[in-house]
Formats: sequence, structure tokens, C-alpha cells
Amino acid sequence: MNEKETTKKVRRSAAGSIAAPAKKSSRKKAADTAADVPAEKVKKSRQPKEVKRTPVRIIPLGGLNEIGKNMNVFECSNDMFILDCGLAFPDADMPGVDIVIPDFTYVERNADKIRGIVITHGHEDHIGGLAYLLKKVNVPVYATRLTIGLIEGKLREQGLFGKVQLNIVEPKKTVKMGCMAVEFIKVNHSIPDSVGMAIHTPAGVIVHTGDFKVDYSPIDGKIIDLARFGELGSKGVLALMADSTNAERPGYTHSERTVGESFDRLFKKGEGKRIIIATFSSNIHRVQQIINCAVRYNRKVAIFGRSMINVINTAIELGYLDVPDGVIIDIELMNRYENERIVLITTGSQGEPMSALTRMAMNDHKKVNITPMDFIIISATPIPGNEKYVTRVVNELMKSGAEVVYEAMYEVHVSGHACQEELKLMLALTKPKFFIPVHGEYKHLKKHADLGIQMGLPKENIIIAEIGNVIETDGLTMKVVSQVPSGRVLVDGLGVGDVGSIVLRDRKHLAQDGLIIIVIGIERATNEVIAGPDIISRGFVYVRESEELMDEAKAILNSTLDSCSYAELKEWNTLKGKLRDALSDYIYQKTKRSPMILPIIMET
Repeated sequence: MNEKETTKKVRRSAAGSIAAPAKKSSRKKAADTAADVPAEKVKKSRQPKEVKRTPVRIIPLGGLNEIGKNMNVFECSNDMFILDCGLAFPDADMPGVDIVIPDFTYVERNADKIRGIVITHGHEDHIGGLAYLLKKVNVPVYATRLTIGLIEGKLREQGLFGKVQLNIVEPKKTVKMGCMAVEFIKVNHSIPDSVGMAIHTPAGVIVHTGDFKVDYSPIDGKIIDLARFGELGSKGVLALMADSTNAERPGYTHSERTVGESFDRLFKKGEGKRIIIATFSSNIHRVQQIINCAVRYNRKVAIFGRSMINVINTAIELGYLDVPDGVIIDIELMNRYENERIVLITTGSQGEPMSALTRMAMNDHKKVNITPMDFIIISATPIPGNEKYVTRVVNELMKSGAEVVYEAMYEVHVSGHACQEELKLMLALTKPKFFIPVHGEYKHLKKHADLGIQMGLPKENIIIAEIGNVIETDGLTMKVVSQVPSGRVLVDGLGVGDVGSIVLRDRKHLAQDGLIIIVIGIERATNEVIAGPDIISRGFVYVRESEELMDEAKAILNSTLDSCSYAELKEWNTLKGKLRDALSDYIYQKTKRSPMILPIIMET
């Protein structure tokens, strides 16, 4: 083979496929021409050019840099849809607040573009805010059968049942959302009927795992559809959005079946005693294993806690719980059986102050008194921030003489979230071009991003986003381009959003230093003080034990009133300010405290 033929063969290999030859002479001419062009330019010119596509925007409105409140908006052209709409539970710095939901401002402004809401599973951090959103934007909801059943319960509580279109979607089915389509993919989690989503967009496929783990032996026998994730990866995944909750934990998450084996051992250990098990109300697979053990050891099951009763009733009605007749008994009939024949399933595994287990621990429960004849299993790991509440409940239960099994003492709990090796598996299967860690605090997102880099993803192709970021992609690039209104909305009783930063600040102030009320009576006609000043203290000092302090405070107020001019007595806002400042200075000087001071002027 001569030098020119060798060069032609090498360059043909480097350039990839070449059009079918017509004549030998034309091939030779083409090779001669190519010999004058650098090989790099030949290769570059013959590669197919990537084409920009219709931009798609991903807008997280919750679930980033926090636990809970998961919500994402996907937008393309004039079409939008929402993925999940959850709640978060209040922190210690939110006194009096019941729940926290996402800020829906951006969604409300674009209500005419929304084609629907898709839900990954039925946990509160994914469906808890849905009823509040549907009051503002009434659009169809798409979810699996159990998830729809749990959503119906939420809508009934809010008076929306029958007013919202609820659609049951099975895994492997696809829902059209304008120019986008959402494919439901089976995953394993701590609640049945959990799914991930493949979002087919003009820019490419975006995979959202939802909350997931890889369980090869799930209780219901339905294994995560790894084959579909792999198939999507082989065809090309533009971006992966994956659950980061357990990104700090090495290895694999254990199967839920290990908890069932632990329950069997503990039921033997608790023989002759009443068994009380606290777990998450939504963990239907765990409830199934408790019921199986109760049947095996000839025990009856009583259920405590409103959320537990609601979820179990829904699961039985829809066929997700297999309960033999006569196993579950009414709470009122519990006393007809000996203690050793009873199993109580209750809420309160996180030490929530008003939960059934906490009230039992504090001897404040109407139906259950804890005694040394109780064997108590807390089948959950404390959510970060709840450790002290759980510890308090465990201490009180033990003070009553009960034996308590909790946390790592036995394998009485396994997580519903993937650990590092499962997260790597998802990255390997989907082979995404871009990666957005979701569902977790910043440390979880950062650790998950590091796993992506270990798996070969370029650092510049990984986005650790914040809520409100607008992440835009055209199939070639992905970047944060702007910001939309976002944050948290506090729900207190029936009030939604009426508790803001100022109200929270006042509540904290009252909690820390208490309140002093100054009451004065002024005759409007003569502008003379005819009553007071009287001082009322709440949460500051006990007045009967601090008479000297109160008398001096009154003297300070009288002195301030005497120094006021006629004009100042007439201008009540100015007068209130002078009284507040004078008393505040005196109180701080004497006690180093700063109670809230509220002057009230009565007109007579």
C-alpha cells in the first residue's frame, strides 16, 4: 500500500462515515484535496452540528436547602406543569405555626399556562400543600391510585372534594402537558405507589427520581423499574434531578423486609406484655408487617392517631393492606382483651407534642396509661431537629417502667431514601448530560454533586440550585438565568400567610421576655389623666412577688406624665412613645430584660 492510500484510509477513519463512492477517479481527487486540509478541520467539519432547541425552564419552588416543601415548575413556551406540592414542619423559631407551604405567587401569576399537577407519592412533604394551591389554581391532578386516595382525604378536609379533577395514572403511562409529556416510572420508597418521572420536552428528556431507593425484595413485590431508567439513559438524558436525602450515607439502604424480621424477634421478646409500636402513618408496608406479626402471635391490633387511622382506612379500602377479618379492633373494645393480646399502632415516632405517643408518655391520654407491662417500639429515626423531642418521650416512657426499643438498638427502621451506591447506580443508568441534586439541605445537595463528579460528570454541568432559581436549557447548555418570587408561607390555624416576619418577631419577643401593659385613662375634654397609670405584667415577673419593682415603675410613669406638655398629652402616639421609652430604660436597668411594652390609653 503506497503512502497516499495509507493517508486516505487513516483520514477516512478519522472523519467517520463518507458518502458512497461514485467513481474511483473522484475518490482519488477528493483524497488529494483532503491532503491539503489539516485532519482536525476535516473531523470537525464532518461532525453533525448540535442544534439549539425550544428552551425549557425548571423552577424549584421548594425542597432545596431544606427538608420538605418539595415543589417544582416545568415551563416550555406557553405550557407549564407542577411536580409535587408539599409542606414542611415549622422550626423552633416559628412559635405557633402549624405548617409551612411554598410561595405560590409565580404559579398564580401564570395560572392560564398550567396544564396540570403531577405527584410522585403520597407523603406530606409532597402532597401537604396541594389543597392550599388548588384553592388558588384549580387544575387537573395526576398521580397513582394510592396517592390519589390520600389526596382525596386532604381535599375533603379543605372542602374541595369533588371540585378538583383527580386522575389515576399507572406506572409506564404518559400524560400530555402541552408541548411536554410526563412518563410515570415505578420506584421503591417507604410508601407504596411511588413513582419517578421522565419529562419529555423539546429540549430533551429530564428525569426526576422523586423520593426513591433500590429495594430488590419490596413487601409488595414491585421492584423499581431500573430497566426503564437504563433505556432512557441509552437514548440520551438531558438532565437528572435526583433525591439527595441520604447522599451522605455510604453503601446501600436496607430492604424493608429486615424490619419485618426484627419485629418477629421483638414480638417474641415482648411476650406477656402489651406491645406499642410508633411509626410514620404513611409507611403502609411497615404497618402490613406489624399486622402480619400480630396475626402470627394471636394479637389484636388497635390504631391510635388521626393521620394513622385515615391512612390505614384508605390503604385497606384500596387494597394496599391485607388485614384478616377481626384483627383490627375498635379502640373502645381494647379493654375487653388481656394486655398480652394487644398491639397498638400509633403516631408520634418523631416526639410531636400533640401526638398519641407523646400524650401516652406524659400520662395525658384518655385511653392508654403506660405501665411496666408495656413493650414499646419506636420504629423511626428522628428527623434532623426532632432528636430532643424523641429523647424526652423515651425518657418519660421509661420513667413509667416501660421497656423501650428505639433507633439503632434493633433494626426497627430502614430509610426510604437511596444511599450513595444507589445514587451512583441511578447516575450510571441515566448517563445525564446535566445534573441537578434535589430534596435536601445544602450539605446533602453538595455531597450528591460530589458523587456526580466522581461518576465523571463535568463540574460545570452540575447545578446546586436554590428555590426561586430559573434554570433554563436549550439542549446544549443549562444555567440559572433569573429568579422568581419564592420562599415560605406560614399556616397558623385557618390563616394562610397572615403570619409574617413581624408577627414571628413579636411572638419570639413575647416568648423570651414577656409583656407589660400600661393602662391610662385620659379625659378628652380637659386632656387630664384621670386614671392610672396601671401596670399589667404577663410573662415578665410575678407582680405579687415584685411589688417594689412595680411601684417604682409606676413612679417613673407618673413622673413622665407630669413632664408632658399639653400638646404631648393631646398627641397620643407621642405620649405612648415617651411612656414606652421611659419604662423600657428603667426595666432594662433593673432586670437586664426587654419585655414588650404596650401602652393603652382609655378615653373617657
